[in-house]
Amino acid sequence: MSELEFVTQHRRHLHQHPELSLHEFETTQYITRFLDELNVSYEQPLETGAIAYLEGNSDHTIAFRADIDALPIFEENNVDYRSQTDNVMHACGHDGHTTALMLFVKRCKAMADQHQLPHNVVFIFQPAEETGGGANRLIKAGAFNQYPIEAVFGIHVNPFADEGQVVIRDEEITASATEYRFFLKGLSSHVADKEQGHSCGEALIHVLNQVGQIQQYHLNGLKRNIVHMGHFNAGEAINTVPSNGYLEGTIRTYDATDLNIVKNQMNKIAKSVKLLFNVDCEVKFEEGYPATMNSPKLRHIVEQSILSANLKVIEKPLPFLFGEDFSFYGQQLAPSYFAFVGTRSEDKGFITGLHTSHLNFDEKVLIDVANYYEQILNHYGKE
Repeated sequence: MSELEFVTQHRRHLHQHPELSLHEFETTQYITRFLDELNVSYEQPLETGAIAYLEGNSDHTIAFRADIDALPIFEENNVDYRSQTDNVMHACGHDGHTTALMLFVKRCKAMADQHQLPHNVVFIFQPAEETGGGANRLIKAGAFNQYPIEAVFGIHVNPFADEGQVVIRDEEITASATEYRFFLKGLSSHVADKEQGHSCGEALIHVLNQVGQIQQYHLNGLKRNIVHMGHFNAGEAINTVPSNGYLEGTIRTYDATDLNIVKNQMNKIAKSVKLLFNVDCEVKFEEGYPATMNSPKLRHIVEQSILSANLKVIEKPLPFLFGEDFSFYGQQLAPSYFAFVGTRSEDKGFITGLHTSHLNFDEKVLIDVANYYEQILNHYGKE
C-alpha cells in the first residue's frame, strides 16, 4: 500500500465515523488496533484517546499531537465517504490530523526496527479538543509524568492557506477563549400593573448595549479582540413583565490584560443593573483555552523542517482569534510549537472554512504533515 493509499483509506474511514468530544470510543479502538498491528506500545489515561511511545537513539524525548474528535454539524459534502452519523462531522479536520500522525507512527516504527529512530517519541492521540479540554485532562491525569518531554509539536489543517504552505508565528498564534453568562432576576407583574414589576427586559437591553460598547470604548483599537453576544432571552408570557433574563457569549483575545479589562467591565455592568432597574444580575465566567504560545526557541527547527519537507513558510502577522487546547501543552508540559498546514485548492473546490458543513481537502496534504514531522525528528537536537 502506498502512503497516499494509506492516508486516503484511514482518513476516509475516520471521516465516515466521526464522534463527539469525550465519546470517541470507536475512533480510539480504530487507533489502538492500528498501534497493536504495528506492535507499538501505548497507554489510555482517559476513557478515550491514547498515548503511544517509541524509544529512540538519544536521551531527547519529543511529542507530537493529533486531536481525534468531531463536531455536531450535519455534513453537506456530496462524497461517498461523507459522515454516516447524522449531525456529526469532522468539520475541523481532526480526521486528517489523526491520519497524519498514524502515518508518522508507521514511519517511526520502521526506523525503530532498524535502530535508526533519532530520538524518543511520544505520540498523542488526544480526545476532546472541541469541548472538554482534552489536553488539560491528559496532563492532569498524569499521562506524561513518565516521559521527560522536551518539546511538543502539532499542526492544524488550514483552508485559508494554499496547499504547500505552512503558516507559523512565534508567541501567540491562537486566542484565549472565555465564555461569559449574565443571569438576571427581576419581579413579574401583569402588564396592566407593569410599574409594580422589575423588568428584566429593560435590564437586559441595558446589558446588551453596554457589553456591545466594551470593544469600542474600553479596548485598544489597534488590537484584535472579540466580545461576542451569542444568545439572549427575557420574559415568560406576552402580557407579563419579564422576571428572568439571560445572555451568553464568548470573549476571544490573545492578551491577558485585555481579557481582564473585559471581565472587569462586565462585572461593573452586572452591578449597575441593580442600581438602575432593581433587578438582580450576576455574571459568571467559564475559563476556556488559554492563548497558544509558540516558543521562539523552537522556531529555527520548525522553519528548517518546513523547508526540508519542500513546503513554504508563511509568517502570520497577527494571531488567529479562535481557541485551541494545544495551548495547555505549552503552558503546563513543555515548550511547544503549533503550525497551520494549508489545504486550500480552488481548482479542487477545497475553499470552505473550518467548522463548516463542506470542509474537505486532498489527503496528499497529510503526507506533507508526516514529512514535516519527520524533518523535525531529524533536525531536533542539532541546533
